[in-house]
Amino acid sequence: MNALDSTSTRPYLIRALYDWCTDNGLTPYVAVAVDETVQVPREYVKNNEIVLNISFDATSSLKLGNDFIEFKARFAGSAREIMVPIGRVIAIYARENGQGMAFPLATGPSEGVSPSSVQADAPPAATEVDPSPASEAKIVQLVPANNSSSASSASSARDDDPEPPEPPQPQQGKRPSLKRVK
Repeated sequence: MNALDSTSTRPYLIRALYDWCTDNGLTPYVAVAVDETVQVPREYVKNNEIVLNISFDATSSLKLGNDFIEFKARFAGSAREIMVPIGRVIAIYARENGQGMAFPLATGPSEGVSPSSVQADAPPAATEVDPSPASEAKIVQLVPANNSSSASSASSARDDDPEPPEPPQPQQGKRPSLKRVK
């Protein structure tokens, strides 16, 4: 058996990082590139990606297989069956500290996955995620909110947004404290 005939290391690495997260009391999250082969609630997909909490507390019947990650989870109180081909997982990481691993997006269709194997009631994503490195690099320019020259040009686009309320100032001499809200 040579390297070309061997199976992908991705499912083994995903299972290893999942175990590492749970052994250390961390919450494992997976980032998924959504296309027609991914069965997830489409209303939570943004930019053809979704982040899923796959912790024991958030899922039921979790199966981290070699071809798919399958589980049941609740979204806004309604139970959903989730099925993600391993080739569409782009990262697994711990929510608390961000440690984990990112994977390149599989260029071809995942092995053993065909659009007919996915339930037909899920609408396909509008466009597919571009796996080229140029699409990953995003340049964002931050502009101060109180800049008068920027505010006049952006005010027409943000007339609907009210200014956020000013946070209360702490009292001098007293130690700040947190209030627990349940």
